Amino acid sequence: MKTSNSLLPTSRYTSLIKTEAQRLGFLSCGISKAGFLEEEAPRLENWLNKQMNGEMSYMENNFDKRLNPILLVDDAKSVISLLLNYYPSEIQTENSYKISKYAYGQDYHFVIKEKLKELLYFIQTEIGEVSGRAFVDSAPVLDKAWAAKSGLGWIGKNSNLLTKQVGSFYFIAELVVDLDLEYDHATTDHCGSCTACIDACPTEAIVAPYIVDGSKCISYFTIELKENIPIEMKGKFDDWAFGCDVCQDVCPWNKFSKPHNEPLFNPNPEMISFSKKDWEEITDETFKKVFKNSAIKRTKLEGLKRNINFLRE
Repeated sequence: MKTSNSLLPTSRYTSLIKTEAQRLGFLSCGISKAGFLEEEAPRLENWLNKQMNGEMSYMENNFDKRLNPILLVDDAKSVISLLLNYYPSEIQTENSYKISKYAYGQDYHFVIKEKLKELLYFIQTEIGEVSGRAFVDSAPVLDKAWAAKSGLGWIGKNSNLLTKQVGSFYFIAELVVDLDLEYDHATTDHCGSCTACIDACPTEAIVAPYIVDGSKCISYFTIELKENIPIEMKGKFDDWAFGCDVCQDVCPWNKFSKPHNEPLFNPNPEMISFSKKDWEEITDETFKKVFKNSAIKRTKLEGLKRNINFLRE
């Protein structure tokens, strides 16, 4: 934005952006001043040093960019954080191999990216010459840290962003723009003495409050890991074939989760009713049809079959 900062009606612009975000279907919108994330830097460094990223080597790349969006967007002034609900109105049938609720519908990367493009276009149309970039879990941005800094919730003991009256079944995305806006403030932690997520984790991946060893997480094993799943994990997956929702399902704040209203996140009815036998006998043709635009395609059929065979053996 080329206009002098002192002349910017930041309050009006902030209100316009938040109203448009709501119109686009986002659950909430919070804004932070772009800059270096001082508190997160040592935490991230320590997490990586302990190799809690497992084989996710990409987490080691662009360390500085992960902590400073100004290195991603020239002259960045504001980080606009947005939440989009994905909690489903119906869940898989019982006695089935389970997939994370976030993967029920179409791949969230594409759904949210379109909404962010619309929001950026709106900003450029209504406000003027504004440059920015949209991020949806696909670039080195610490989305949970920015959402917490923007007052959208607090980082819980399971390392997910939690929000009062909403829970945690939502996606987080950002627009980083070269526009000064009014900034929100972080909220307080409301986990209290609760340890439900720590106690329930099937693989004990939550090694301490607020610290998750990614290399022990079921989501890591079923999605990120390309090699064979370690034999010592046998019997610990509780039928999760893609991702895992246990630490969210047991969180008391998720009692407040309400179904989303995004048609693109609605599940394929066939997938919802799959039995274990259907999963075990899935063909390439069925996989392509049922999961045509799904995040589940990330594992490919071969990876999904590996996971199911691990659960069966």
